[in-house]
Amino acid sequence: MAEAGPGPGPGWLEQLKSCFAWSGTSPWTLWLFALLCLAGVLRLPLRISDNLSTVSMFLNTLTPKFYVALTGTSSLISGLILIFEWWYFRKYGTSFIEQVSVSHLRPLLGGVDNNSPNNSNTSNGDSDSNRQSVSECKVWRNPLNLFRGAEYNRYTWVTGREPLTYYDMNLSAQDHQTFFTCDTDHLRPADASKQMNSCQEVMQKAWRERNPQARISAAHEALELNECATAYILLAEEEATTIVEAEKLFKQALKAGEGCYRRSQQLQHHGAQYEAQHRRDTNVLVYIKRRLAMCARKLGRTREAVKMMRDLMKEFPLLSMFNIHENLLEALLELQAYADVQAVLAKYDDISLPKSATICYTAALLKARAVSDKFSPEAASRRGLSTAEMNAVEAIHRAVEFNPHVPKYLLEMKSLILPPEHILKRGDSEAIAYAFFHLQHWKRVEGALNLLHCTWEGTFRMIPYPLEKGHLFYPYPICTETADRELLPSFHEVSVYPKKELPFFILFTAGLCSFTAMLALLTHQFPELMGVFAKAFLSTLFAPLNFVMEKVESILPSSLWHQLTRI
Repeated sequence: MAEAGPGPGPGWLEQLKSCFAWSGTSPWTLWLFALLCLAGVLRLPLRISDNLSTVSMFLNTLTPKFYVALTGTSSLISGLILIFEWWYFRKYGTSFIEQVSVSHLRPLLGGVDNNSPNNSNTSNGDSDSNRQSVSECKVWRNPLNLFRGAEYNRYTWVTGREPLTYYDMNLSAQDHQTFFTCDTDHLRPADASKQMNSCQEVMQKAWRERNPQARISAAHEALELNECATAYILLAEEEATTIVEAEKLFKQALKAGEGCYRRSQQLQHHGAQYEAQHRRDTNVLVYIKRRLAMCARKLGRTREAVKMMRDLMKEFPLLSMFNIHENLLEALLELQAYADVQAVLAKYDDISLPKSATICYTAALLKARAVSDKFSPEAASRRGLSTAEMNAVEAIHRAVEFNPHVPKYLLEMKSLILPPEHILKRGDSEAIAYAFFHLQHWKRVEGALNLLHCTWEGTFRMIPYPLEKGHLFYPYPICTETADRELLPSFHEVSVYPKKELPFFILFTAGLCSFTAMLALLTHQFPELMGVFAKAFLSTLFAPLNFVMEKVESILPSSLWHQLTRI
């Protein structure tokens, strides 16, 4: 008769129970066995029950230093993963492990691809909100942007920091090519000189240069050929080290730009190329006059600046892309001409027009000005808010809902930096640009900042969470953090709304690191006591398994188990 296979005999359960008795087993072995069982590394199939005793004997031969090193290494690896996860979350706003799982593992496990045709119908219902989110995440030219040579470069000389990012400067280069160049520059009118033709060609190359010195050299080269308005603009923006020097160069640019504008105006109806040249010359002239008005404002000639801005808005009422009304609002607030400010808001704070932080917060400032000098939170809590106070609070809530980042800068809870050349509406970049120029106007109105401090946080109780819909505006776009990180320098801590909760994997790795470190320390200091705890833990862990195995053995014959283990 053939001998039986290596499967368990009639006393297999007693042999397995003897392995779990842990008689003579060190606490190091108990802890290692517990970790292996929890990690799923060690399995307990019935057909290798005889090998468990051998494994236990082998583990007993290991020294205590091995177990301390094992748990310490686990703690170190968990700590490194925690540090990387935290850095990735602070930089990109998401968990690396979660992102990899969703991007790569989910399709392998049968997850649905968002770009698949099956999901195209379900996403049609959200097309309107997505389209609005994309439009709100559009990057806009900062109407109050500073001068590179006279302001940004001076900051770099003093602090050694670069206030502008490469992405921001690249957007400015694209704007300059759009506003100041024309596809038909090499096809100038027949009566134009060859020098003018060469000048425009040189400036076309200058706006594409990345090196500032190369751009400045190209502008000087263009001026040697002819009086070129765009060459003066470049020198005023980047070479002039003071506002006075910039203003002189802009005045020379104005003289040359007006001549080009008059010539192209007479020929604009003679063909498509002449119309394109006139549109380019119009952009150049409007830009020069606006920057001249900003120079006058910076040099203290505020009334002159207001007059220049009003004349420019009357002369070119359709050119809203420069947002000159925001420059006008800031200058009028400096003059404390609040009635004129209200008149400008009545024209531009319209439901059909795009909003901005300047519009919303200036409207809130005017309404707060009427009640802020006598406002007291204690008195308001006793008697309630009056009609004027309620209007002021509602205006503040409206402004905070549009851009929730502004109050921390106005209340000086976050430090200001130089504003970028481009801003993202409703984002941190717009909040910096607004607070940089308007903080002084809020301080000038007595009690306005106190009213803002007492009421701005109440806005978030009115907005549904998790921001599935807005209260007075569209839901807050989710793309602002990414765009602001590109626009703002790395030394600035970007304000994020809404505050993101820590991802699960950061909390998990933090707990795992702490647990393994504590386990290594306690096992090293108190080996016998930890052995008792380990024995109790494993006895509790395997108690259900022992119970099930006893019931199965009492019901099924051992010969059946013998045949099953041979399969």
